[in-house]
Amino acid sequence: MSPSAPARRLRLGLPRRMFSQVLLMQVAIAAGVAVLATGLFLAPLSRLLDDQAMRRALAIAQTTAAQPQIARDLQTTRPSPDGPVQAEAERIREASHAEYVVVMNTRWVRWSHPDTTQIGKVVSTDPSGALAGRDVMAIDSGTLGRSARGKVPLRDAHGRIIGAVSVGIEYDSVRARLIHAIPGLFAYAGAALAIGALAAYLISRRVQRQTRDLAFSDISALLAEREAMLHGIREGVVALDREGRVRLVNDEAQRLLGIGDEVVGHSLDDALGEGRTTDVLAGRVTGTDLLTVRGHRVLVANRMPTDDGGAVATLRDRTELEQLGRELDSTRGLIDALRAQDHEHANRMHTLLGLLELEMYEDAVEFVGEVVGDHRATAEQVTEKIHDPLLAALLVGKATVAAERGVALWIADRTLLPDRLIDPRGLVTIVGNLVDNALDAVAGTPHARVEVELRAEGRTAVLRVRDTGPGVPAERRELVFTDGWSTKEPPAHGKRGIGLSLVRRLAERQGGSARVTEADGGGAEFVVVLPEALEEPEPAAADRGALVSARQAPADRGPAPDMPAPIPEEESR
Repeated sequence: MSPSAPARRLRLGLPRRMFSQVLLMQVAIAAGVAVLATGLFLAPLSRLLDDQAMRRALAIAQTTAAQPQIARDLQTTRPSPDGPVQAEAERIREASHAEYVVVMNTRWVRWSHPDTTQIGKVVSTDPSGALAGRDVMAIDSGTLGRSARGKVPLRDAHGRIIGAVSVGIEYDSVRARLIHAIPGLFAYAGAALAIGALAAYLISRRVQRQTRDLAFSDISALLAEREAMLHGIREGVVALDREGRVRLVNDEAQRLLGIGDEVVGHSLDDALGEGRTTDVLAGRVTGTDLLTVRGHRVLVANRMPTDDGGAVATLRDRTELEQLGRELDSTRGLIDALRAQDHEHANRMHTLLGLLELEMYEDAVEFVGEVVGDHRATAEQVTEKIHDPLLAALLVGKATVAAERGVALWIADRTLLPDRLIDPRGLVTIVGNLVDNALDAVAGTPHARVEVELRAEGRTAVLRVRDTGPGVPAERRELVFTDGWSTKEPPAHGKRGIGLSLVRRLAERQGGSARVTEADGGGAEFVVVLPEALEEPEPAAADRGALVSARQAPADRGPAPDMPAPIPEEESR
């Protein structure tokens, strides 16, 4: 025999789906409110009906005691079922639908009663309050059962109390009115419950659509996963609401943008200030993989709108990749230059071989000496003017690339930069970007030339890079420093529009400035001023610098113009 399938256990408890749970809770709340409201309404209704019955009994008693004939008959007749007091009391009882109308004297003896056998007997409840001159209302039990009672004093023509009148309303009729009102109350409560259930259903359906019919546990898990993902990924995430205010910024975005949690709830303009980064995140600049610079970081931003009118922007740090890309471009340029040098070297070797084969030994020695001397003279020329080894090596390499591209790279005669730079790498980045930009501007033009001037003024470093290119129009001289702005084709590794922006950012970070003007004779002249870029000179070094300046002064004051010294093409190759 095959084993029988296990019996499925009945699972009791709340449903898993949020729609069902919200609907069930709201219906339960509506039902509870309806029951509570009905109970709270019935309790004061019962007291109200009791009060109304007692006041009605008191009013009937006051009306009866106000008739002078009853007071005279009470004083002149004996208590009797056929007496005038009984007849008048019964008439009033039948007319008012009271349970009883009892007239008594000051000795509590009845003169009237619905049960004639009780006439002449003492009343069963204490009438002392009425005989004392007070109106009394109460719910009490007597010979006819429980009733709502009203008792008033009975006075003669002179105002003396000669008895009392007690009127009772059957209490069962009061309860009957209350019970009669309950179905109506339940009908109203049921209608309210139905409307509440319908509203709960509509709200639950809306919650179901907005939560995609997920369970509470699923939502809790999604929130936990969201927090772990947002704060664990290596991309910056900035979420904005429909008003453009920041509603979420993860740890990586705080690091990349240099902000904290305090920006949540503020607009991007308040949180980041004006600039391209703010425009990109706010959607004022559209596109994919938009480049922007924040501080010293190069960021790639993408923005995706959300269904609620907001947006989510992601940020990636491209600083190292941009540096590697530029190094790759420089490396490719150097490779091309080395290939050209290899070709030139082969030509020189062939020339030398020919001279040797022709036994022109003296000419061969002279040829080799010229080549080696030119190289040594050019290297010495750069190192004499620029004492920092990184900058000197950079300019020698740039000269090689420039010569290969048909551009003459000149070092100005006024160039003199001591080896006291505080941040040589930062200045290397600035010089490299400006020289690359100038080479791109003049490449392919006749008589292309780029001139570099680097000098120290105390602790301030001043850099000038001039070219013979088309120049920069006046209306675009600030625009060229904007992140991502460029008129050139993008390189192989990415996009343009970063170099000049980095130059200005690096200069401003050191308290300096970067600007572009028109060079003498046409072209562009970029000027970068870096205050406190150099260390204080040592006393001995300062004396030697003053001596060198004194020796060079006559040459500077001579009639010959200050012409820059070119880097020979042979050196660049």
